[in-house]
Amino acid sequence: MSENTQTTHPLELTDVSFGYDPQGPLAVNHVSFTIQKGSFVAILGHNGSGKSTLAKLMNALYLPTEGQVLVCGMDTTDDDLLWDIRKRAGMVFQNPDNQIVATVVREDVAFGLENMGVPQPEMIPRIDAALKAVRMTDHAAAAPHMLSGGQKQRVAVAGVLAMEPEVMILDEVTAMLDPSGRAEVLSTVRKLNRDKGITVVWITHFMEEAAQADRVVVLSKGAVAMDGPPGEIFSQVEELQALGLDVPPMAALAGELRRAGLLLPQGILTVADMVKELKQTLCPSR
Repeated sequence: MSENTQTTHPLELTDVSFGYDPQGPLAVNHVSFTIQKGSFVAILGHNGSGKSTLAKLMNALYLPTEGQVLVCGMDTTDDDLLWDIRKRAGMVFQNPDNQIVATVVREDVAFGLENMGVPQPEMIPRIDAALKAVRMTDHAAAAPHMLSGGQKQRVAVAGVLAMEPEVMILDEVTAMLDPSGRAEVLSTVRKLNRDKGITVVWITHFMEEAAQADRVVVLSKGAVAMDGPPGEIFSQVEELQALGLDVPPMAALAGELRRAGLLLPQGILTVADMVKELKQTLCPSR
């Protein structure tokens, strides 16, 4: 790895702005934050808040109007580095049908490697490992159009994973899936984050998905409105609602119970959290 790409931060954004129309409002408005290596960061926001635009800036599909985006230490405005940037920061989009290009699952996972010029003897184990990681080995010879939505999205993740990125940026990848498909894709990506140390940027509008992240960044009108651990962010129910967002059901219930006088701690996000805290609060001797 060259010296200029040595960094502890896979993504660094400094005063980044982007506008589609020079005369119109900014889609991304002076955003600055750093994403730590190996972290799982959820980016939340209502429709039009700038989430997808920000994702494309992180992958150099868009270039900032102002400010700087560094991917593994590389400036996205440097044309000579674009190929390296996109190898290091893999992107998975909302609709897997727009990303799957082959008629056989294994060939689709191979597509990115072929474009990279990876020798075939090296490609085979990388394809096998990627399919195994997303639990799609049994479907390697299948036609993608015969798969469920969740399975297709896992194939799209495998195609990026085979390229061995340091960062995976997933832009509303569960938006078109049913609850079981959403759960299987999130579980797959969360496992890749834990087991392989891949840095994940998970862009979503589902609160329960963001609750599983290490950190939540909330966008509003293209700017960072909130940034912190899920427990801290989702305890601010009124602030989130003012931004046009909901909160995980257990976080909302915890807020109602606190207002009713029950002394519950902050950070309750799941049913398991609620059961645990209610037992400790109502039955402290047990």
